[in-house]
Amino acid sequence: MLTSPVVRCIKQQIPGVEVHYLTKHAFLPVAQAIGHTDKIYSIESDISEVINELKNEQYDFVVDLHHNLRSSRVKSALKKKSASFPKLNVEKWLLVNLKINKLPAVHIVDRYFEAVKQLGVTNDGLGLEYHIPATEEIDISSLPSSFKNGYVGFVIGANHYTKQLPTHKIISLCKNIDMRIVLLGGKGDEEKATQIEEAMSDKIYNACGKYSIHGSASLVKQAKKIITHDTGLMHIAAAFRKDIISVWGNTIPAFGMYPYKPGANSHIVEVLGLNCRPCSKIGYKACPKKHFKCMEQIDELQVIKFLKQ
Repeated sequence: MLTSPVVRCIKQQIPGVEVHYLTKHAFLPVAQAIGHTDKIYSIESDISEVINELKNEQYDFVVDLHHNLRSSRVKSALKKKSASFPKLNVEKWLLVNLKINKLPAVHIVDRYFEAVKQLGVTNDGLGLEYHIPATEEIDISSLPSSFKNGYVGFVIGANHYTKQLPTHKIISLCKNIDMRIVLLGGKGDEEKATQIEEAMSDKIYNACGKYSIHGSASLVKQAKKIITHDTGLMHIAAAFRKDIISVWGNTIPAFGMYPYKPGANSHIVEVLGLNCRPCSKIGYKACPKKHFKCMEQIDELQVIKFLKQ
């Protein structure tokens, strides 16, 4: 999702350019949804799956927006001109381990454009992009009738436990929201979603694991507002310019991956002043300190206040 502005600007600003995109197979639907590509290659795990095909393409330039060992292997194998972006791993290490903040106040999308600077490509300022296939748009009439007048989308999951509000906090929040709520997430969120649904009866529509990524994106697009953790659907919500209340646990917005150009009434909710935060630039299966204060101390009233704005 966060690469979509770069892809669009390359395609629109370089006359006659052909753009190919390489990603993991799990992310193929999203790569297709950002548009502006002529061909997409995907791998399950290793570049050996496609490297011979990539060599046959005879590229002029490789834009590396991953900047890791795998993408370095691609560049090495193709032996073409290339550029990446400042990943700032040292600065992130300093912040996580020593709590010294040397990170620039620049979103990662804007840092990505360093990789295409020598091509003369600049940021058009239009934000993220996501195109839902017409066949996967969700008709709101398929939801319970009480949801037809609008709902809040609540993205309850994330890749790591320490990025997620505990279930009891989500239930408490939902009890204080005076709108219908659609729970959003994947199959891995189904158990948590069922617990929330059972606690809230007809106020909740549990969409977790019921739809494809495009179907979930459609429900995000049609929501009045979105409450979300630091996760992929947060960025999809930003692509639709939704008002987003993003809730942050062990990761922090200062890493540069907060919602990019979302709706005007978007807000970030986090617990400031914890000397253990951030404890990781990604996340953990459990709180390393055992107290999980970064999520347990989230101010629910603040979330509700922002939701009403």
